[in-house]
Order: sequence, then structure tokens, then C-alpha cells
Amino acid sequence: MALGYECDTRFIAAHHQPAVLIDLAMSRGIDSHQLLRGTGLFYEDVSAGRARVSPAQSLMLIANARRLLAADDSSFLFGQRLLPGHYGDVSHALNHAASLHQALDVLQQFRALLCPLLTPRVLHDQKQVHLYWTDSCGAGEQLRFLIEANLTAVVALTRRLSGNRLPWRFHLAYAQPRHVEQYWVHLGEELAFESQMTMMSLPIDYLHQPWPTASATAGQVALQASQAQLEALGWSRSFIDQLYEHLETHIRDPLSLERVAQVFDMSPATFKRKLHKHGTGFQEQLDQVRKHVALYLYRMKGYGNEEVANYLRFNDTTNFRRSFKRWTGLAPSSLRQLFD
Repeated sequence: MALGYECDTRFIAAHHQPAVLIDLAMSRGIDSHQLLRGTGLFYEDVSAGRARVSPAQSLMLIANARRLLAADDSSFLFGQRLLPGHYGDVSHALNHAASLHQALDVLQQFRALLCPLLTPRVLHDQKQVHLYWTDSCGAGEQLRFLIEANLTAVVALTRRLSGNRLPWRFHLAYAQPRHVEQYWVHLGEELAFESQMTMMSLPIDYLHQPWPTASATAGQVALQASQAQLEALGWSRSFIDQLYEHLETHIRDPLSLERVAQVFDMSPATFKRKLHKHGTGFQEQLDQVRKHVALYLYRMKGYGNEEVANYLRFNDTTNFRRSFKRWTGLAPSSLRQLFD
């Protein structure tokens, strides 16, 4: 298997997403030398369009910006500027999406170009479409900043392209922060903190409603050019994304670090070191995928405890309930409000 990008892979154009944050910080009087300290970047290289940075360098930039700005609205203002962005053909492709369905497809297909640090994933049932997010490269302490920014980016994008503020509802996998008023301003008041997944949801009727400003021809040309750009990079997703998707696809099979390492053509020790480099481990990744699959089966498929346990190949429901509580901190019976 050809590996996806890693936390130290230098492929992100510094004049794309990083420059959005740099410009925001500098507009508030932050000195560029302080902002870029420890990132390995020089402002002259960013402004000349020459520099490529890794996810780890991008995360260092975010850490510096958070510290220097010391403002509760920084992530939200960053998010307002992120999409469709000024990233060349891929931004044109997103700008000419004919519907929410197409916009979400573009966001997922070209996530390495549009949102390389946080992965968007889409689910839908008969009533709602759900967009949830997973960590691509080991964001660590910058994860909530990225979540706030990316949620805001999608809200701003869909409002601009649809011509209306869509009635998104949000579930956040952390406690309510002290700056909750920023969520009200930028996301709305339909918020549920301390949820099991970071996710935004919308009635399914909005998925295929046509958007008024799309150009089918311009959009198609931009999509073709974006695909060529992605192929030139050599990957479309991160190593951690590849692992998530492998585990999700094979969640009903016997899974162990040794077997999965073999699929990735690595020794178990090398595989473990690579996961550690990204701030995670095999069991943590497996538990996350099992948790997500279980939540999907409960709330979107209507499965009961025994059916979910059988699907995930647990020998008995008692063992499954014990594992589920370890993943979520809750008994399955406590999840009724998750997708309501």
C-alpha cells in the first residue's frame, strides 16, 4: 500500500491555508517573525509562493497564532476565510458546486488540498445528512481550534453558495467552552456539547437543492485540473486517514496491530513508531472506529445491543456493553439524543 501524507510531509502550500492565518494575525498587529518562530518559515518565502510546509509546521503556526492573538474569536475568523479559499483550481471547483451534495463531495475528494489537517466524512439517513470530522495528522492541543475553524468554514461556505443560512445543528465532542457566545455568533444556537462525535447535521432536503451561482462547465474544468494536482502530489489522504478507512472497511474481520501492519507493508515495530509519531496508537484508532460504527448502527440503522455486538464480532452483549462504555463513557441506553 502506498502511504498517504504524514505529519512531517511538506506538501501544503504556505500561501494557501497557512497564509490565511498569517494574514489574520498580522491584521491584528502580530509581528511576522514572532508568528513564524519555530515553524521553519520566512514571510518572504510565503509571500513569494515558494514554501511548502508539513502538517506539523502548520500546527506550530496555529499554536503561535493562538498564543499571540489570545482572542476567543481567532479560530472562527480563520474559519470564515478558509473556504472556498484562494487555492487555485480546487477553490474554483468548490465555488462552482451545484448543490450541497456536490460541495461535500469536493470537500471529501480533495481534502488534502482543502482541509489537510482535519478530515471531513459524510453520513446520511432518510432524514438528515451528517458531516463529521476526524484528526488527520495528530493535531493534539490544536484540535479544538481546527474544529471551530472547519465548522465555521462549512457554515460560511454553504451560506455564501446557497444564498441562505442553512439550519445546521452541531454536536461537539468536548465540554462547553467559556467563549460559547462565539459559537452562537458564528454557528448558531443549535449546539450540543459533550457529545460522542464532532458533527454537524442538516435536514436531508437541503442536500440536493440547486445553488444559484454554479457554472457546470467551469466547475467541471476545475475538477479535472484539481484531480491532476492531486495525482501529482501522489496521495489524496493522510496515513492516519488510510488507517481509519482500512479499519472501518474491515471492522468485522479479526484486527490486530500485527495484521494491519502487514497490510501497510511494515513491521509491527515500525507501524507502532509511525502511529506514535502522530500522537496515537493502534488500540486508540481501533476503538475510535468501533465507536463510530456502533453509533452509526444504533442511531441510523436502529440496531439493538445484540445486533451491534454481533456486527462488531463480540462474543456476548455483556462484553460489548463493557467495551462500549470504555469507548464512550456511557451505556448504549444513554444515547437516544445523539442524532435527534
